[in-house]
Amino acid sequence: MRIAVIVAMEKEQRQLQQLFADNPQVVVTRCGIGKVNAALGAADVINRCHPDVVISSGCAGGNGDEVQVKDVVVSTELAYHDVYCGKAIDNDTQYGQVQGMPARYQGDGRLLAIAEQLKGQQTSARIHMGLIVTGDWFVDSKEKMRNIIGLFPDAKAVDMESAAIAQTCYKMGVPFVSYRVISDIPLRDTNASQYHDFWDQVAETSFQTTRHFVEALLEQGF
Repeated sequence: MRIAVIVAMEKEQRQLQQLFADNPQVVVTRCGIGKVNAALGAADVINRCHPDVVISSGCAGGNGDEVQVKDVVVSTELAYHDVYCGKAIDNDTQYGQVQGMPARYQGDGRLLAIAEQLKGQQTSARIHMGLIVTGDWFVDSKEKMRNIIGLFPDAKAVDMESAAIAQTCYKMGVPFVSYRVISDIPLRDTNASQYHDFWDQVAETSFQTTRHFVEALLEQGF
């Protein structure tokens, strides 16, 4: 079995490579920030390494009263918060949907079942299951977050890559899940101060939950 873990930034890649340095079944690759980089990076690692599972890891902004910094959100669904194809051709296309693609990319049931198992175990962070929305926008203001949550009130997290990786995996037939550490809560933050504090103070141990998930996949043989 081979697992590909995709991150956007070098500091995320460095921490995850340390966690999986002795495991030849796990490939950690960096795609770069944003949807285009994410899709290209996912296609590249799938073509090169032929993974059985692709995991998007890294940080995200959180949403919801129960979500806190250092918690982890696992994607049961994924959508774009900055895509609108209009009604000129297809009246059924929803906001956030690329025409001809699913309105929301559904998480793989087998992967989510393993993630649910970990929720009841002692891990390094609290785990929330839910919708992750993606767009080419670093959410550094409460106003922008309010706009996003107004369109997707059930979203648990916001990032810049996961839905693009999900779309790539959907088209290429590879099971996918996003495991995102919450670095900040934009509706409770000012000028992304929580985000900067996350990297300055608490990021070092924040990807252990991804390690636990990967180890569970390998133990159970997916």
